[in-house]
Amino acid sequence: MGYANLNQCLADLEAQGQLRRVDVELDPYLELAAVQRRAFRAKAPALLFTRVKGTRFPMLANLFGTRERLRYIFRDSLRAVDAVLAAKADPAAALRRPWRSLAALPGLVRMLPRAKRNGGAPVLECNCNLADLPRLTCWPGDGGPFITLPLVYSEDPCRPGLNASNLGMYRVQLAGNAYASDEAGLHYQIHRGIGAHHANAIAGGVELPVHVYVGGPPALSVAAVMPLPEGLSELRFAGLLGGRRVELARAPELRLPVLAEADFCISGRLVPGLKPEGPFGDHVGYYSLRHDFPVLKVDAVYHRRDAVWPFTAVGRPPQEDTVFGDFIHELTAPLVPQVFQGVREVHAVDVAGVHPLLLALGSERYTPYEARRRPRELLTAALHLLGATQTALAKYVLLAAHEDAPGLCARDVPAFLRHLLERTDFSRDLHFLTRSTSDTLDYTGCGLHEGSKLIWASAGEKRRELGLELRGAPDLPEGFSEPRVAGPGLLVVRGPAHSLERGEPDPRMEELARRLEAWPEREAFPLMAVVDDAAFCAAGLDNFLWVVFTRSDPATDSYGAHAQTRAKHWSCAAPLVLDARLKPFHAPPLEEDPAVTRGVEALAAPGGPLHGYF
Repeated sequence: MGYANLNQCLADLEAQGQLRRVDVELDPYLELAAVQRRAFRAKAPALLFTRVKGTRFPMLANLFGTRERLRYIFRDSLRAVDAVLAAKADPAAALRRPWRSLAALPGLVRMLPRAKRNGGAPVLECNCNLADLPRLTCWPGDGGPFITLPLVYSEDPCRPGLNASNLGMYRVQLAGNAYASDEAGLHYQIHRGIGAHHANAIAGGVELPVHVYVGGPPALSVAAVMPLPEGLSELRFAGLLGGRRVELARAPELRLPVLAEADFCISGRLVPGLKPEGPFGDHVGYYSLRHDFPVLKVDAVYHRRDAVWPFTAVGRPPQEDTVFGDFIHELTAPLVPQVFQGVREVHAVDVAGVHPLLLALGSERYTPYEARRRPRELLTAALHLLGATQTALAKYVLLAAHEDAPGLCARDVPAFLRHLLERTDFSRDLHFLTRSTSDTLDYTGCGLHEGSKLIWASAGEKRRELGLELRGAPDLPEGFSEPRVAGPGLLVVRGPAHSLERGEPDPRMEELARRLEAWPEREAFPLMAVVDDAAFCAAGLDNFLWVVFTRSDPATDSYGAHAQTRAKHWSCAAPLVLDARLKPFHAPPLEEDPAVTRGVEALAAPGGPLHGYF
């Protein structure tokens, strides 16, 4: 059986040596987040901070910091999860071989939430004020304290009840800006379940009841970020993954059911009007800037007697949420062909900020009679990816045909990029969607929630040999310098500082592309990036992917040799040149406070109270 609550999980981890208590007083303003980031990098145990400045509640970090710990936490239920999701992916096979689906039966029972027995809900045992909660601030430029692992529960006003409920992980700002003492900011990104609930509430002229939970059985946190198939609610999946049914309770004063074993419950309503929320350091590696978002009017704050406040710190990946992503990919891989027709495998590249870059392997079967394979079915597959679930937020969608390399894996990023670059025909394989919906955290496009997308689909025979070293430097215009090889077929060049407005093509980049037309080596380096710091970008593939795909907008920042537009189709010859410089309208990258960094390093040095913890 799984854990009934967070404290059961922590007791088990401590007994196994996978949790350590930290009894020295630490500050939730910047210091705890700096400790957490180092603990994650060191693959340290989970850390329970028992003395946190400004709050009486202990705080928990790095609970999901390693794949091994995640698998240990859910060790008793993974087989049932695999069986249930496999049956969902291929119900016909389950019917043909029902004996193979017997492992799913225990999981199916646990997917039914149940009413709390033997008294009330532990989470309702105590009350406190919003100001009593831990005030975690992770980055110097943050607009105030945020909840970094919130579980936000809402129901559809048009269809109240669990069947149309949503449990999501949306950012909650506890103080700062113009928030009153009984208000919190609720920042939900586009393409999230709570958005439909809020839209129906606004249309009906009513406030939307919301509960924000913190803590509880660990399965709740994973379920809240899972891209679940239609008809499978987060609460049901949490029961399946957690190995026991989610317990719900009712209270006369509350309009929504209560997650009985959560550690905290902030009960409130989304009221009319917006207020500025942010800025906030986010998982892309930059700040998300201050924007108007909905306001949660807080009616009450509840907590259990032994409440623990779990948290994480986001930033440039990899971070703790990277482990979440890998674990979720492992669980949902069997569902991909069922959800996305013609797609065999997808990989949202974490080191590129997750949403900016999506790699996919698909089938190419539309015209098997043609002498040469070319992208046809792959384009249909790309539209499926951009039309459903969180893959719709992808900015660059790169697809390859499984038939060209049956052993290729989308998670092998170097091999995938090499395969694609060897085969790309830049006259046909680039397809742009302009002024499309974009990720809320992406500031490269033409405005908030708005930008472009590139479908880059290649199939067929190998066309070119990729360069591994620069044998002859290109003739660069004034202001461009330091050409460096970042990988097979990848070249980075330092460019002059960007100073134009959003959406303006840069004449200097166009001149660079024209100069490249005469470069003898251009086919050997079919992808070039212009950056601010060539040495940093070329230092490793992770740096290249992060810089190039988080700092460019496909429609505005794509240039190329022999570029032309015919019948609204933009094409070029090698190399494709992406302008990946920071622009004046971009959000700034995250940097730690040097004084805090020095302080944490001193705590962890020999003789310090945190020496040996990470």
